[in-house]
This record gives sequence, structure tokens and C-alpha cells, in this order.
Amino acid sequence: IVEAGLAVMRNGKAIDKYRNRVIFPIINVRGKVIGFGGRVMGPTELDNGIKLAKYLNSPQTVVYDKSSNVFALNIAKNSNDRQLILCEGYMDVISLDQHGVCNAVASLGTATTIDQISLLFKNTNRIVFCYDGDSAGRNAAWRALTIAIKSLQDGRELSFIFLPPEHDPDTLVREMGADGFNQYL
Repeated sequence: IVEAGLAVMRNGKAIDKYRNRVIFPIINVRGKVIGFGGRVMGPTELDNGIKLAKYLNSPQTVVYDKSSNVFALNIAKNSNDRQLILCEGYMDVISLDQHGVCNAVASLGTATTIDQISLLFKNTNRIVFCYDGDSAGRNAAWRALTIAIKSLQDGRELSFIFLPPEHDPDTLVREMGADGFNQYL
């Protein structure tokens, strides 16, 4: 449990690293749980002044390599859509799926890697990057382009959607619904 990053040892006791978080399994394309992501639900600052990271992800392990996996590909690859939408975070993917946009995936706590792009292109010929509309999202999109362009070849497409500055995929689909979001795409 400690090696997998689920707990830390303190004074000889295993302490749950994901306490007070909603935990999401990270499942590989073959349907096997390989790691976990957790999100604080509530304040990120405790009464004693300790600040909690909003998100916590499993560390690199023998079974979990975050740079060569993507969140929810095991689900999105089965959608009837011919493209995959790559988001920044798993909360965006979950919200999109809840609203009926079932072809979204997310990189796993890292900048998008060439291994992630290669994995996506094994499952589709068209990737749409849909990052947050703020400056950090636009910078992430630029970095993703510089990585992803290396994987282009005949028959493969990369597209980028730029959201309004005040939106991320989660807030946009909540405001517009699935039909509106797909029209925006």
C-alpha cells in the first residue's frame, strides 16, 4: 500500500493519503485499475493552517506510468464518435460524460506526452485538444501542439478548441449542455 502511494508511514502506522477526498480509479485501456486520483471535496485549508493539494494522484509505480496512460480511454474508446477529446483533468472528463459527451479523456497530472498521443492514435485518427480557457490552458495547448505534431502522419488529425477565458470543459458543458458543447466543438 505504501509502495503504491496509497498510504505513508508515520510513527510506524500507515496513514491514508487520500483521506477526505473523492477517489477515482485510473483504469488502463485493458480495464485494469493501475492507480488513483483524489480530489478534495470542501476547503483545501484545514483549521490548523495546513493546505491540502486540491488533487492528488498516484505516484509512478511498477504498474502505473502516468506519462503513457490517459484517464477514461477504456470508456471513451467505445463511444460512437470518431474523435477523442483530450482534456486537462479527470473532473472535466467526468462532467462531460455525465452530460452525454462520452468520448473525452484526460492526461494524468502531467503535460501531455508523446506516449499518450501515440496511445490515443491507436484508438482514433482524430484528437481534439480541449483545455481550460485561461492562460494556463492556452499555454498547455501550445506545449501539447509541440509534442503532438511529431506524431502526425497521413490520416491523422489534431484539432484545438479554445474555450472562453472563464470556462473549462466542465463549466462549458454545464452551461451549454451536450448539444451546445458539441456545436462549440
